[in-house]
Amino acid sequence: MSLLNDALRAAEQRQDRPVAPGVYAGGQAQAGNRKPVFMIVLVVLAIVVAGLGGYWLFSINSSSASAETAEAEKPLSSPAMVEPEPVQIQASTPQTPASQNPAPEPLSPEPLSPEPMEPDTTQQEPAQSPPASVAKREKVEPSSTEPEKEAETEAKETEPEKTAMADVKQVPETPAATDRSTARDLERLVAQGRITDAERRLAALTREQDAPRSRYVVARALLVDGKQDQALGWLPAEVTAQNPALRLLRARALHANNDLGAALNTLTSSIPPVEGHAEYRVTLATLLQQQGDSAEAARHWAVLIAWDDSQAPWWVGLAISLETQGELAGAARAYRQAAELPGLPRSLADYVQQRLQALRAG
Repeated sequence: MSLLNDALRAAEQRQDRPVAPGVYAGGQAQAGNRKPVFMIVLVVLAIVVAGLGGYWLFSINSSSASAETAEAEKPLSSPAMVEPEPVQIQASTPQTPASQNPAPEPLSPEPLSPEPMEPDTTQQEPAQSPPASVAKREKVEPSSTEPEKEAETEAKETEPEKTAMADVKQVPETPAATDRSTARDLERLVAQGRITDAERRLAALTREQDAPRSRYVVARALLVDGKQDQALGWLPAEVTAQNPALRLLRARALHANNDLGAALNTLTSSIPPVEGHAEYRVTLATLLQQQGDSAEAARHWAVLIAWDDSQAPWWVGLAISLETQGELAGAARAYRQAAELPGLPRSLADYVQQRLQALRAG
């Protein structure tokens, strides 16, 4: 607008300036004709300049408005995307006067490219994941194979077990194992009162081996029933010679048949150690005392007491053997020791008290 004012002021000055009279009439008429044309040119020039200035100002305002719009839209885009700022481009444009350079073309704001939408697409990419049903199927499929793997593993584990069991079944039982299993079967038959079946089963087994365990089960049951002769039939000397338990049964069966000498001969043929065979020694000491061999009986009682001195009946056996030999002081001490220990049967306890009173009186 200042340029327009300057132009108008210059025009007024030219109008007020006195014009020198022309030398001739034709010169005055020519000067008078140029004034209106000059004025029109100045006015048109002023209008053009004013229009260009207004257009330039409008373009600046529009560019600033577009910059503000871009800045307002900037938070919507992804932080990773860098958007060019139109304001900086406009600021870098040199501002030249309208009179020197042609009017610059208005820099229209750059259209928003679709690039800001890229972050949205990247954010929407997770939505393109397979449906939940497909994902579930994919997760379920591996688990469906787990039972098959477990079944295969169990089959592999059971195969060696089955093979081992087959090997065990294929291996024949040893005579000792057969004797043990048969003895258990015979015990069940005896408990049921089927002694005849037990003897028949034992007879079948003794054709193959001596079967000491099975013989012991049947012979003891017969001896308890008072069938000493039948018991002795299962206890021959050649079989009992190598087995202390069978020798003890044979000696009892012989003693039950009133054959004390044969019973002692059976027991003394091979005397086992006390440990594990205490009953064998007790029977031997008792039969020796009955035969009248008190010294030998006392010796076996002493061996038993040395191994275990808490058995009251053994002290009574020792006291009887000592009293029979005339060792009254030793017998009295043995009786007192038996009376002080628990586990003495009532009949034997009464006998001990009688002998103690008799020894005190004597």
